[in-house]
Amino acid sequence: MLIPHPLLGPRNAQEFTYLGDAQLLRRPDPQAPDAEAAFCDYVFQRSNPAGVHQELWFHEQGDRSWLVVTRNTVTHEILGAELACDVAKREGAQ
Repeated sequence: MLIPHPLLGPRNAQEFTYLGDAQLLRRPDPQAPDAEAAFCDYVFQRSNPAGVHQELWFHEQGDRSWLVVTRNTVTHEILGAELACDVAKREGAQ
């Protein structure tokens, strides 16, 4: 499986470590009134979708960047990849 690294071009997936759902970039506000419940969900609740999904991958054997990879979990087709820092900035992550 090849991951289209936005800076380095196509890279073998074996160079990467999979972390999980890209929702981890959307950390709850610790000052919110429901912060305790929100952090409980953030840490422990994970979905297991079938179909197109965004995931976090770490380029461990390369430039050590974090990527948000859009992948079909049924077919394993990679639909795209972006630097996680760019996604976080665009979405206003904390």
